[in-house]
Amino acid sequence: MKYNKKKFIYLISPSKINNVFYNDLLEVLRSKKISFFQLRLKKESFKKKFIIGKKIKKICSKFNVKFLINDDVMLAKKLNAHGCHLGQKDMNILEARKIIGNKIIGITCHNSIKLIKKAVENNANYIAIGAFNTSKTKKVKYKATINLLKKVKKMTKTPIVAIGGINSKNYKKLLLNKTNFLAISGYIWNNKKIKPIEAIKNIK
Repeated sequence: MKYNKKKFIYLISPSKINNVFYNDLLEVLRSKKISFFQLRLKKESFKKKFIIGKKIKKICSKFNVKFLINDDVMLAKKLNAHGCHLGQKDMNILEARKIIGNKIIGITCHNSIKLIKKAVENNANYIAIGAFNTSKTKKVKYKATINLLKKVKKMTKTPIVAIGGINSKNYKKLLLNKTNFLAISGYIWNNKKIKPIEAIKNIK
């Protein structure tokens, strides 16, 4: 996982995908700031996710963006995605490795040093830490701080994805403290004031 200073955004899909979305995604990826795109659909069937995933994968490959699947290792395998993201209640990383082999696997570690150490020991390709801010996408159960980020940077070279309510007003602090990637979703897709393409321009 190479870290590209310009491509520091880890973009997560909205929870519902409509036909307008694909065009918006094209526009947003054209900004050349996105390294990863994660498909995160909790309420759709496997079949529907597969159809949506195929379309998104095509758009991602056009812009050299790595395509990841949330939670569903079998879907990641079937779509031949670049990898998957696992939460603490999802499949174990060692099991996931048996299914998708040497692909990218990222792990949600909340704000726990214990979970971070475990993910690093199990050779996770990145660790997701948060929430750094309150988020509209998810209820915040775990709060992460800049101090935790600094501590983790000293512990491991594993890339860190910062998550939770990141927007144009609060993202710089995380980059200044050397997080590798910023996971962003709501600010881009559920922004009542501006369109996705304008939202992405605000994060420079």
